[in-house]
Amino acid sequence: MFVDSHCHIDFPELAQQIDALLAAMRTNQVSHALCVSVNLPHWPNVIALAERFPNIFASVGVHPDYEDTVEPTFEQLVELAKHPKVIAMGETGLDYYRLEGDLEWQRERFRTHIRAARAARKPLIIHTRSASDDTLRIMREENAAEIGGVMHCFTESQAVADAAIEQNFYISLSGIVTFKKAEELKEVARTIPLERMLIETDSPYLAPVPFRGKQNHPALVRHVAEHIADLRGMSAEEVGRVTTENFIRLFGPAGFKPEGVTV
Repeated sequence: MFVDSHCHIDFPELAQQIDALLAAMRTNQVSHALCVSVNLPHWPNVIALAERFPNIFASVGVHPDYEDTVEPTFEQLVELAKHPKVIAMGETGLDYYRLEGDLEWQRERFRTHIRAARAARKPLIIHTRSASDDTLRIMREENAAEIGGVMHCFTESQAVADAAIEQNFYISLSGIVTFKKAEELKEVARTIPLERMLIETDSPYLAPVPFRGKQNHPALVRHVAEHIADLRGMSAEEVGRVTTENFIRLFGPAGFKPEGVTV
């Protein structure tokens, strides 16, 4: 049994084939998926999927890449997080890779999400790219460890993984870990504590080998688990069981208890 801890199946290219995607999940033993918000104007599409399907959960938040969008307020985020299918705050964080100039607005948005997550008692989904020092610093300054969360689609160093784990965060690995040149990330996958690991697709992006370059979707998360299992010398079933238990432990969705897990 596997869980996709981060996907964007509300995006049009996936939403228009949702029934087929859910069927593929069943075939591949992917029981649940977390559909992650990237901005507030499109959040209704995210929550609509979660309301329609019992095995889809939702988050609320605004991605750091979205500069020209409605800026979320603390009050908005806390209020939207009250929905019973919302199990996380984000995705949020910092991304210095795509944007240049004065990015203080990104840092302030990140702080707002952390404060809202603590108030709403919902764990954080953190995106960081080319910004790990500032990300970890703001997490410390805003006491993100109080609520915890996940460093999603992790591509940073072992040192960053260790620092995030020390702050009560999980490390989520995507299809990138299956890429041939991702040697540093493979080593992170080998060495981080399994009890602090999640798996994800980040679909529709980053399809794992052998589907690299094709459209990604939640059913393919089992290939992430299989690759991690090979790296660690264990079974994919065990990776699936433990990461599912970790998902439940972190996000605590009500009534979610797949067969075979012990949480």
